[in-house]
Amino acid sequence: MTTKQFKAESKRLLDLMVNSIYTHKEIFLRELISNSSDAIDKIYYKALTDDSLSFEKDNYFIKIDIDKENRTLKVTDSGIGMTKDDLDENLGVIAKSGSFAFKKENEIKDGHDIIGQFGVGFYSAFMVADKVTVISKALGSDEAYKWESDGIEGYTIEPCDKDSVGTEIILKLKENTEDENYDEYLEEYRIKAIVKKYSDFVRYPIKMDVSERKLKEGSEEEYEDYLEEKVLNSMVPIWKKNKRVLTTEDYENFYSEKHYGFDKPIKYIHTSADGAVSYNAILYIPEKTPYDFYTKEYKKGLELYSNGVMIMEKCEDLLPDYFSFVKGIVDSEDLSLNISREILQHDRQLKLIAKNIKTKIKNELGKLIKNDREKYEEFYKSFGRQLKYGIYSDFGSNKDDLQDLLMFYSSKEKKMVTLDEYISRMPEEQKHIYYAAGDSIDRIEKSPQTELVLDKGYEILYFTEDVDEFAIKMLMNYKEKEFRSVSSGDLGIEENEKEATESNEENKELFTKMKDILGEKIKVVKASKRLKKHPVCLSNEGELSIEMEKILSAMPDNPNMKAEKVLEINTNHDVYVSLKDAMENDKDKLELYTNLLYNQALLIEGLPIADPVEFTNNICKIMK
Repeated sequence: MTTKQFKAESKRLLDLMVNSIYTHKEIFLRELISNSSDAIDKIYYKALTDDSLSFEKDNYFIKIDIDKENRTLKVTDSGIGMTKDDLDENLGVIAKSGSFAFKKENEIKDGHDIIGQFGVGFYSAFMVADKVTVISKALGSDEAYKWESDGIEGYTIEPCDKDSVGTEIILKLKENTEDENYDEYLEEYRIKAIVKKYSDFVRYPIKMDVSERKLKEGSEEEYEDYLEEKVLNSMVPIWKKNKRVLTTEDYENFYSEKHYGFDKPIKYIHTSADGAVSYNAILYIPEKTPYDFYTKEYKKGLELYSNGVMIMEKCEDLLPDYFSFVKGIVDSEDLSLNISREILQHDRQLKLIAKNIKTKIKNELGKLIKNDREKYEEFYKSFGRQLKYGIYSDFGSNKDDLQDLLMFYSSKEKKMVTLDEYISRMPEEQKHIYYAAGDSIDRIEKSPQTELVLDKGYEILYFTEDVDEFAIKMLMNYKEKEFRSVSSGDLGIEENEKEATESNEENKELFTKMKDILGEKIKVVKASKRLKKHPVCLSNEGELSIEMEKILSAMPDNPNMKAEKVLEINTNHDVYVSLKDAMENDKDKLELYTNLLYNQALLIEGLPIADPVEFTNNICKIMK
């Protein structure tokens, strides 16, 4: 018996594969099971064109055997088997895929795809094994052969005895090292976990003798161990079942089994597509945010399967960031996998699936707004912030996907409303969508800046989250209606313009002196055209609002950006009379009043006072 050498390039590839291609050593079992599944598929395809063959699915299986004493793990299948030439061709030349050649020869197109595209998966066994033995008997052959290899040094092929058609792959596991524990692959619980994780939906039963305990016969206390053959995989994935036979409970159980969350999903989406790309998917919209959702540790992505075999646990490319809360799986036979089948090539099929999934999620959320408002509002409490971040972080480029999903608290309705609902109630003369930003609804309702807008009977949207105003700045408008802050220098309400202009001219000297007293703290002092009851307020000019300044100031390494603040005086208030009197009769009192009014305006906005001691002393002076 002669030892045959792998080709030079094959030696190099084997060395690369054992040390570089695969991220996790446990992948070896997925690869061997996938190859076994392919071997059974080949009989199925032959039976389609060969009348002498029948294919009864119940007769086909994959079996795993553990032998702790001899440190071996065996994977057996009842598939098509290999001849001596097959062993030499397919196992002697690394990356020569027998499955791929079979697929091309037989022009397989019926959706019952073969997994092995590259022919390298078998060699992943050398990541955990010192020696690999393959015993195989091909369909229609009377002879069986044994292929054996210790790794890159080469392999041998010799005749052997085997009664049934199929293949046995026996791995002699490596000894443990400081860094690696190979004993784990001799433990039932570990093998079961790997099968469940990667191969749960392989079409054929994956069997293993599992240890069980039972009472000894005739005893009520003594137990004995015994082995029972059990099927480790589910075989038929829920996403390939007919939707009509599935219940809400079935989908919720799957959500729980996959550990997507401890809650119940608010919505599940079972979808499939045929055409430019074919796939099946089950998507879940959770009820509550995961504990780590807004941390760097959270990793988005859907589970990705190719032909029922898990390829990636978290495929990030299938979801945009703003839908990162979605859980679920996608299974497609059209994907271009890379050599290790662990990650995807970034290709047209993947992008197309991702685009379809994004549209499906958006449409389903839209339906939820219309058909089950209570559920949508529950969802929005948990994930509304993420939708707003989606608009802000992509500079408004996603607004078509997200703007109809946004909700804000309404001054008129006293509840959350959509932008479309706001627009539908706007009076004909109203030019803008008005909003007010603040720490809470209660605080906004007491804000002086809202007085004129509310007095006109216009609805105001209340922004209470830090991202709200930043997102709206990116959105800019909705259905051709521009967003306008109630703190904006120009509210777009014209009837008060003339009165305010006349008042500013009349009080030019007063406002100039007040501006000189306050210096760079404000841009200008002017008569207010928005105040009704309150004596004073701050407004802003420019794109950066006072509320945005507050948020930026609270951030680490903030750029110290400041809003251009305007101090507005209500010229119809008694305080204005006191200011006029002080200007004419007591310059010190004017300075005192000006500083007090400015600090009052800061307090109303929730901004810090530069010198609280001076502020309290000034109040005492007034009281005297």
